[in-house]
Amino acid sequence: MEPTRIKLADVPQKEIVPGYRARMIHTEHTTHAYWEIEPDRPLPEHAHPHEQIVNMIEGTFVLTVAGVPHELGPGDVFHIPGGVPHSGVAKTPCKILDVFSPVREEYR
Repeated sequence: MEPTRIKLADVPQKEIVPGYRARMIHTEHTTHAYWEIEPDRPLPEHAHPHEQIVNMIEGTFVLTVAGVPHELGPGDVFHIPGGVPHSGVAKTPCKILDVFSPVREEYR
């Protein structure tokens, strides 16, 4: 794989769940989802085999993992192992970078 420069603003946004829009960058082993999230829009509980690292950039987001709520703000990082159920809701407009491994093929 060759080194690549990507302008995030040139990557089209995809709305995955109502109120959850992301620009997706895929590498050989990871997917990076740069989310813009509207407040008060629920993220339904789900699980996937991918390991997920949640990186809070802006806003306040309540992430519920395995039934336990965690209020996250700028600078917080949260690891979700693959297969663990999680859901959430933004309390304010949020920007979040999620890194998934392996690649989320359904996000291509």
